[in-house]
Amino acid sequence: MNITSPSPSGKEGLAKSLRHVVDEADQLLRSAAQGGDEKLDAVRSRIVDQVRQMRAQLDDLEEATSYKARRAARATDRAVHTHPYGAIGIAAAVGLLIGFLAAQR
Repeated sequence: MNITSPSPSGKEGLAKSLRHVVDEADQLLRSAAQGGDEKLDAVRSRIVDQVRQMRAQLDDLEEATSYKARRAARATDRAVHTHPYGAIGIAAAVGLLIGFLAAQR
């Protein structure tokens, strides 16, 4: 079985890959229960390979997410330094909105 890398949608692709791995592992374990030790070893080997592939995909997704978060933080920092009064105004407006919504409850 080949696991493809997650789609650009990230979470959905990873979730679909995880579901696929679990389904295939379940199917392989059921077929291994009917076979002998050699078949069980082959199934175990395939499952270990699948887990390695999923770990690599998770690592890639974590790295991409971390990179995007750092990029967004740098862009925000630049925007705040470029327009400090605008940033203060936006922060104040968001604070008022949150306060208003909290008071409504």
